[in-house]
Amino acid sequence: MSKSILNKNKKQLAIFWFRRDLRLDDNAGLYHALRSGFEVLPLFIYDTEILDDLEDKNDARLTMIYRYLKKIKDELEDKKISSSLCIKIGKPIAIYKELIEKFDIKEVYTNHDYEPYAKVRDEEIKDFLEKKDIHFKTFKDQVIFEKNEVLKDDQTPYVVYTPYSRKWKAALKPYHLKSYPTEKYFDNFIKLNKSEVFNFPTLKEIGFEENQNPHIPSTDFPKEIIKNYEETRDFPAKEGTSRLSPHLRFGTISIRKLATLAKETNEKYFNELIWREFYMTILYHYPKVVNNAFRSNYDKIPWRNNETEFEKWCQGKTGYPLVDAGMRQLNETGFMHNRVRMVVASFLTKHLLIDWRWGEAYFAKKLLDYELASNNGGWQWAAGSGVDAAPYFRVFNPESQLKKFDKNQKYIRTWIKEYDTKFYPKPIVEHKMARERVLETYKKALTPLTKL
Repeated sequence: MSKSILNKNKKQLAIFWFRRDLRLDDNAGLYHALRSGFEVLPLFIYDTEILDDLEDKNDARLTMIYRYLKKIKDELEDKKISSSLCIKIGKPIAIYKELIEKFDIKEVYTNHDYEPYAKVRDEEIKDFLEKKDIHFKTFKDQVIFEKNEVLKDDQTPYVVYTPYSRKWKAALKPYHLKSYPTEKYFDNFIKLNKSEVFNFPTLKEIGFEENQNPHIPSTDFPKEIIKNYEETRDFPAKEGTSRLSPHLRFGTISIRKLATLAKETNEKYFNELIWREFYMTILYHYPKVVNNAFRSNYDKIPWRNNETEFEKWCQGKTGYPLVDAGMRQLNETGFMHNRVRMVVASFLTKHLLIDWRWGEAYFAKKLLDYELASNNGGWQWAAGSGVDAAPYFRVFNPESQLKKFDKNQKYIRTWIKEYDTKFYPKPIVEHKMARERVLETYKKALTPLTKL
């Protein structure tokens, strides 16, 4: 950025810090920042604490973030707004130390993030800023209900979905779904001249490559798919799911607007949005689930953890077509159909007796819609170690699942080109034996069963 604006009387400013909310529309924290009485400097930080853990330098998630940041930048630089987006690279605490030297910052606004690292990071930032007499204000934006807003009558958190969802729905009022009219206050962004614009770093400058073929779905709400959701959701060959989960993950769409549509259109789809918040509640109240089983007794299971079998699972070469098609779809596109996710997770944990944490970590590397709470919840559900009333007896049969949900084999033939040829591998494990083995293994490890 040119030096002139940095030194011009050091205007008193508020910062809005974009994180998991990459949109100008209906953004809670941004709305409050724009109404703060200060000009607002929009900020995004490429957090090296997170980036340094990403092994794939062609990660499609970085490309998605980059493109939506570009969209925000272009919208801000529109002549009607005449602002821009400040982008920094580094550790957030170091970035804020730099910014307070350049600007007279009075307040910092952002939206809540509930993951363990984010909570520690935000507490550090808050402590630092408040020592400088700068207010750090955060808001609920990525969920309808958070933290302690949906509790049992005794004020303890729910650990079973159905009663949680009932209380969630009973608590819902029209104002919970009301949008924040940010566009009314766009004049309050910091004003820049054309010669005074912020640097917009390329992905190469932050150590990554732009993925040339990222499978980023549209942000348009597929109303017909949502309307018919319960009829099509289980069939991976159909366009039967909304594909909006990456946009919920990065906040490129509004949860309030999507929940409004879902509530009016399809209860089954609406319930899926509540599942997402349920898992976020579990993570918030039970952060141990990041590395440990929700049901502690399940940490006693003696996993086989055969590395050769795990590699075949990763590559989609197990000899079970529905499992292999799902893994190949994931590896190529960063997406896997939800029904297939359950099958491949069950196969890894139950058929191969490989620790659910191995599968969870692999999904974390590959999924475009990766979200810690949902990914962890889904994997613990598959392993039987999570929030589930009758857990370990469930062992999906990949062959019967294939006959039921892809009977015409359209899905598996899309992803397994060598299917029905001598090049397709034989099954690496026999279903009946694997089922008996896992039930016996779990039974021995879990006797006597304990609760948490």
